[in-house]
Amino acid sequence: MRLVRHPVLCNYYVTYRCNAKCSFCDIWEKPSPYITLEDVTRNLHDLKRLGVSVVDFTGGEPLLHRQIHEFVGLAHNMGFITTLTTNCLLYPKYAERLRGKVDMLHFSLDSSEKEVHDRGRGVACFDFVLESIRVARELGERPDVLFTVFRQNLADLERVYEQITQPNGLVLILNPAFEYGDVETGEQLTPEELDYLSAFGKRKGVYLNEAFIQLRRDGGNHVADPVCRAASTTLVVSPSNELVLPCYHLGEKKFPIEGRLFDLYNSAEVQQLAALEGRLPACEGCTINCYMQPSFAVETSKYFWKALPSTIKYNWEKGTWKRMLTR
Repeated sequence: MRLVRHPVLCNYYVTYRCNAKCSFCDIWEKPSPYITLEDVTRNLHDLKRLGVSVVDFTGGEPLLHRQIHEFVGLAHNMGFITTLTTNCLLYPKYAERLRGKVDMLHFSLDSSEKEVHDRGRGVACFDFVLESIRVARELGERPDVLFTVFRQNLADLERVYEQITQPNGLVLILNPAFEYGDVETGEQLTPEELDYLSAFGKRKGVYLNEAFIQLRRDGGNHVADPVCRAASTTLVVSPSNELVLPCYHLGEKKFPIEGRLFDLYNSAEVQQLAALEGRLPACEGCTINCYMQPSFAVETSKYFWKALPSTIKYNWEKGTWKRMLTR
């Protein structure tokens, strides 16, 4: 049963440029402009009309945009829940300007060992993550540590938890790696490794959407009976001010927004393409977390019930539910 029939999330790409070269991502290879404050302002007003409640300012590396603090501040003041994920190379520089404007601030960290983390990210950023944690805490911020889980770093979860997140009172978010297009992340987690990850996710101060685990056990999205609701739950806005359908990773079609996001999204052409969400050939086997998370939340299914306890746990620990009730 569908519970919500309007988009709830906007993945707003401020730029595709990145100052890292992660082995499990190809976005840093793309040439890219930067979004403008004028377009952001117009689009946020239309996002509000469309019923969107969460705006994720993303990239590339979002802190490469010199006006990023203005974007998140505007969205925050308009009542959106704001999220931002960074590799931390620039966070100490922007920390004061971002203070109090990002509801869910995520610092990417994939190992407790500097050499391992930096090798996977293609740039020396481990020390910047630790420094960013220190700076954020001094400012009264409470970032999360986003740990992208591969087979080769699964055993390092314990050390990150014991040495970094728990001593600093931070939530450790487990983000199972996924593949898309030509990007491969290595061998997939075995059933036994998924069991370990699931058990780890039940610890205090750890967030794992259990539906991600179930989806992988089920072989991902299936076009004959799709769980993906990417196009109807999530609006993807490109740095060129385009609406991207059905999701960033497929990007089947890009529609120039030109100051008319509300009307564009509700147009027949966009809605016809959105109706194919989860049913395109490339959607078979998909497990892309950033689109599955809102998909699980908008209709009752086994994935909805799997996701619910961890979602409640995270929002309770972060106090986010209080902000959601007042917006």
